[in-house]
Amino acid sequence: MTARLPLSRRSLLATLGALGFGLAFRPALAATAELNFDELYGSFSPLGLEFSDKVKELTGEKIAIRGFMAPPLKAEAQFFVLSEIPMTLCPFCSSDADWPENIVVVYLDRKQTFVQPNQMIEVTGTLDRGSWVDPETGFVSQLRLRDARYKTV
Repeated sequence: MTARLPLSRRSLLATLGALGFGLAFRPALAATAELNFDELYGSFSPLGLEFSDKVKELTGEKIAIRGFMAPPLKAEAQFFVLSEIPMTLCPFCSSDADWPENIVVVYLDRKQTFVQPNQMIEVTGTLDRGSWVDPETGFVSQLRLRDARYKTV
């Protein structure tokens, strides 16, 4: 006679996983959406650049974008400008009307060592859009990544 042991939730899930059913019970992992500089704006009108549908959909979401770090204002800054192409000078704007279409401001979640402007990096952070003035620096931006981190690629 074989003794039956009660089947725990953990052993049930392990058994189902071994049989190939485990994927149905795993929570979906939030994927980081990728964005590139060609996808930032959808059109240009007499009022200026208009954000693309993709940027509108991803606003408030975690995204990844690759580019180049423009030289920071100061070494201890916790933000920098990400550009589509390497820059030797930081592209500061006096107003959002002058905002170039190939840059994104990056606000880091922690201080990181800055890299050379010719080194490609991948930045991940929460996408924010719309005209905003940084209260500490007066820097005006249209697109930002908040709580961001980067790595060289």
